[in-house]
Amino acid sequence: MTHLQQSLNSSSVAETLATYDQWADTYNQDVESEGYTAPQLASDYVSKYLNAAAIASARILDAGCGTGLVGQHLAKRGARRIDGVDLSPGMLEVARKTGAYESLTTGDLSQWLDVDSAVYDALTCVGTLTQGHLGPGALDQLLRVVKPGGLVVATVRDTVWEMNGYKEKVKTFIADGRAHLVTDDFCVHRVAKDVNLIYVVLRLQ
Repeated sequence: MTHLQQSLNSSSVAETLATYDQWADTYNQDVESEGYTAPQLASDYVSKYLNAAAIASARILDAGCGTGLVGQHLAKRGARRIDGVDLSPGMLEVARKTGAYESLTTGDLSQWLDVDSAVYDALTCVGTLTQGHLGPGALDQLLRVVKPGGLVVATVRDTVWEMNGYKEKVKTFIADGRAHLVTDDFCVHRVAKDVNLIYVVLRLQ
């Protein structure tokens, strides 16, 4: 079984942590071999909806940052104030070597983050909202740390988008007036062989 299969079949936080710590050294090479474009696409959305002048000063949280692929793409687009949080210390060690982050913190995104509310101008969460990882309930936590008017760019695997409750959760945020959809609809992108992700791009109210 591959590390990816192990991560998707994980039944506990401890299993997920062990898988990603073991995977850290080869993760970048493995996803590159699959043509994985999710981090680049997420960064494109941030760059599009935070103009060039704003992105340099924006405080951005990369939630579930892994080895720092999103952070590297954000830095290429001018972002300078990026914080990362991830469950795996092993993945964070790789992310630290990128030099893209102001701070990197070990944290379980399924629990209450030790971060004040409404402090970030933008938040990215790529590849983390799926089976074996974070359920839709984690979105409450993630949106909490973003300022009113701030941007959220999150991905959800299309195979679990509706059946696992992510779509319903996001639509509740919109219906309650907590956020609005920036794009015309939920955008679907093929990001690797046999992998499609829904991109949720929200502006908080």
